[in-house]
Amino acid sequence: MTDQHSGETTHQYATFSVDRLFFGIDVRTVQEVLRTQEMTRVPLAPAVVDGLINLRGQIVVAIDMRRRLGLPPRQGGEPMNMVVRGDDGAVSLLVDEIGDVLELGGENWEPPPENLDVGRRGLLDGVHKLDKGLLLILNIARVLDVSGCEAA
Repeated sequence: MTDQHSGETTHQYATFSVDRLFFGIDVRTVQEVLRTQEMTRVPLAPAVVDGLINLRGQIVVAIDMRRRLGLPPRQGGEPMNMVVRGDDGAVSLLVDEIGDVLELGGENWEPPPENLDVGRRGLLDGVHKLDKGLLLILNIARVLDVSGCEAA
């Protein structure tokens, strides 16, 4: 597997949706996918941190992707957990719906659109044009870096 922008190879993305937006992350960063988990709130945590979950004895931070992306709160329904491995261990991304794993070549890849607001564009590595819309490719390291996010 070489550079995801060249059309010569393919890249696998685990996909999910948040507020009618379709996202992908490198499938190699995904540890597991879980239904709703019991959440423990964390006082003074950044607003994007929804709480902590107990994953078979491992304490995992849960980031609300709606808040992380500056989207409106979820209206009903419970979020799904996509547990990813970051530099500091496992983190759960709370998403609306889990999708499939897609294998895509670089021929339909483009850099993030310039007209996206800076905060959202900074979280993306690029976009893939699909038959039914766009797959927004998240940079998982930037998504997990909540150090600059406001406290709740």
